[in-house]
Amino acid sequence: MSAAGKQRKMSAAGRAAAIVVALGEEQAAAVYRHLREDEIEKLTLEVAKLEKLSPSDMQEIVNDFYGLCTTQKVISEGGVLYARTILEKAFGSQLASSYMERVANTMQIRAFEFIRKSNYKNLLMMLQNEHPQTIAFVLSYATAEQASKVISELPKQLQINVIKRIAILESVSPEIVSTVEDVLEKRFSAVVTVDMTEIGGINYVADIMNHTDRTTERYIFDELGKSDPALSNDIRKLMFVFEDIVSLDDMTIQRVLREVDQQDLAIAVKGSSDEIKNVLLNNISTRAKENILADIEYLRNIRMRDVEAAQQKIVDTIRMLEETGEIVISRGEEDMIIA
Repeated sequence: MSAAGKQRKMSAAGRAAAIVVALGEEQAAAVYRHLREDEIEKLTLEVAKLEKLSPSDMQEIVNDFYGLCTTQKVISEGGVLYARTILEKAFGSQLASSYMERVANTMQIRAFEFIRKSNYKNLLMMLQNEHPQTIAFVLSYATAEQASKVISELPKQLQINVIKRIAILESVSPEIVSTVEDVLEKRFSAVVTVDMTEIGGINYVADIMNHTDRTTERYIFDELGKSDPALSNDIRKLMFVFEDIVSLDDMTIQRVLREVDQQDLAIAVKGSSDEIKNVLLNNISTRAKENILADIEYLRNIRMRDVEAAQQKIVDTIRMLEETGEIVISRGEEDMIIA
């Protein structure tokens, strides 16, 4: 097998082990001092399992490691566009492109860092008159919380337009990022390093929607359901909304309701469908059910936003319990749980 073939066959951990061996004992020990215990354990195991490598195989792995280190250093210090020119001169266009792609998938630097540090009101002010594609692009570099707040305050139809555009974003080349930055440079007064970070996509939209208030959430799903039902369904599969309560098993609902305030439950049920109402009330004691029904009877002139706020509290409780591992929510066949 050729050196390149052997290298492709080796795992990343195996190549790291080969580098450690190539460094020698003293330098390897210096590297170990910067690793976590689990990383040391994994790396040591890989060193122990390492097959005997020929000098040419080892040299190939070391050269590849050197190329990746050089690529990351040049990108970090000079930016992607500058790095491409330097690396092509050093390694040739094909190898430089390979290094650039591999490093771009692992580097932590991201474009528009100033956006994630800004107040969402300022971000909204800067973006509200931009083209929907530009808004979608920039929000894909913001935090999900920032993006949800900005989207909530955009005009209704623009919300749908932006959400759909974020959902279909994938990878953006440094050249396109650079072009957008040039256009926005005067307004944002910032020029930042660009990379090939994966942005947008349905997972990110679901995260945005998880941070969005019920009114905006309901509107977006209603409109998406009309214009793009497949996209609406794909986003819903990745998040939990109030209407999904009917899909939970009784034990899970009972665990959730132990964390829910009785007044919030009464208000949430007041504005729910009969199906949701029955699911919730059938999972509390007879006495508690009687009390909730009595509370509902006395509730008058409840604003829809209060109902939605109460429903959101229940959803937040469900998401919190799922994050802590106290409940498990099945999201399609891939998450099916078999007892």
